[in-house]
Amino acid sequence: MERLSREALVFKVIIFSFLMLAFIRTGVAQGSYDYVKAIDAKELGLAKEKVTHFHFYVHDTITGTNTTSVRIVQPPSNASATGFGFINVMDDPITERPEVTSKMIGRVQGIYGSTSQTEFGLIMAMNFVFSDGKYNGSTISVLGRNMILSKVRELPVIGGSGVFRFAKGYVQVKTYYLNFKLGNAILEYDIYVLHY
Repeated sequence: MERLSREALVFKVIIFSFLMLAFIRTGVAQGSYDYVKAIDAKELGLAKEKVTHFHFYVHDTITGTNTTSVRIVQPPSNASATGFGFINVMDDPITERPEVTSKMIGRVQGIYGSTSQTEFGLIMAMNFVFSDGKYNGSTISVLGRNMILSKVRELPVIGGSGVFRFAKGYVQVKTYYLNFKLGNAILEYDIYVLHY
C-alpha cells in the first residue's frame, strides 16, 4: 500500500510539473508580443544593401595650440612603457588629404586608451561624424583594438546613424605621419561600410 501511494505521489508531481511548465510557457509566449514584433524592412525605408568606401585622413593632435585629443586619465606611476591605463578623449578633424588645410569632411569623436602592458595597443571607441555632402549629419561607429605600431590595423564597424543605419563593415588604418616626441599623428583611413 505504501508503495502504491508513493508511485501515486510521483505521478502527481510529474503531472503537476508538466502543467506548470505548459502554463509558464503559454504565459511567456503570449506576453512576449506585447513589446516586440517582426516588421518588414521596407517599412523602415530599407532598400538593397550597398557598399561605400571612404578614404580620408584624421589629424590627432595631442600637443600644441590646436589640440584635438586630451588625456583624461593618466597611467598609474608603475605603468609599463606602453602607457598602460591612459585614456584620451578626441575630437579630431577628418580631411580629404593629409594636409590639415585640405577640405574638412567631418570629425572623429570618441575615446581611446592603452590596454596592453606589453605592446602599444589601444582600445578605440569612436564615431566618424560627417559634415559634407549627402553624408552630412550621418555617423559611422567603430569599436576595436588598434595595435598602433602595425603597418595596417583593422577595426570593425559596429553601426551608424542617418545614411548609415544598420551599418556594418571594417576600417583599415595606417599611420601616415607620427611625431613620437610630441605624440601628434596623421592617420590614413579606409572604411568599407555596408548600409542601405
